[in-house]
Amino acid sequence: MGGIVRVMKRSAAAVLALLVLAACGNGGGDPDDVAFAQGMMPHHQQALEMVALVEDADASPEVVDLASRIAAAQEPEIATLRGWLEEWDADNSGHDHGGDAAMGMATEDDLEALADLTGTEFDERWLTLMIAHHEGAVAMAEEQIAEGDDPEVTALAESVVESQQAEITEMKDLLA
Repeated sequence: MGGIVRVMKRSAAAVLALLVLAACGNGGGDPDDVAFAQGMMPHHQQALEMVALVEDADASPEVVDLASRIAAAQEPEIATLRGWLEEWDADNSGHDHGGDAAMGMATEDDLEALADLTGTEFDERWLTLMIAHHEGAVAMAEEQIAEGDDPEVTALAESVVESQQAEITEMKDLLA
């Protein structure tokens, strides 16, 4: 009889744990992994908004090339992040950083002013904003590397650090 009671207690504890996870909107995934995905998705989406401005801005060939590489890297990462959030049954609408300078996010005013620029003025402002944006992404990714649990999520974060650090260097060189 004692064995049945132990099994029932374990089952009850497991059901309780599942209920707590469901109530939190997190059907799986470490909280740090979920927070990284929820934060990085809108961060990448804003980078794509900035990339979209390049087309009509008479930007230099170097900025056009860089923007296309950023889009090529971040579009599939957004799909991966969204997939993980769906797999974890977590909110995948992302967190609105709302121009959070700590995360490198541009404000709506920054984006509107950028959209009004062309040529060299556009290039310089776009590069400056994108450097700050990438620095915010690197900080988020480094936090994931330090705190995260899921090796796949951490591998993506490591990739973000490596690729965006290289792009930061490239952008600084373009500004020099």
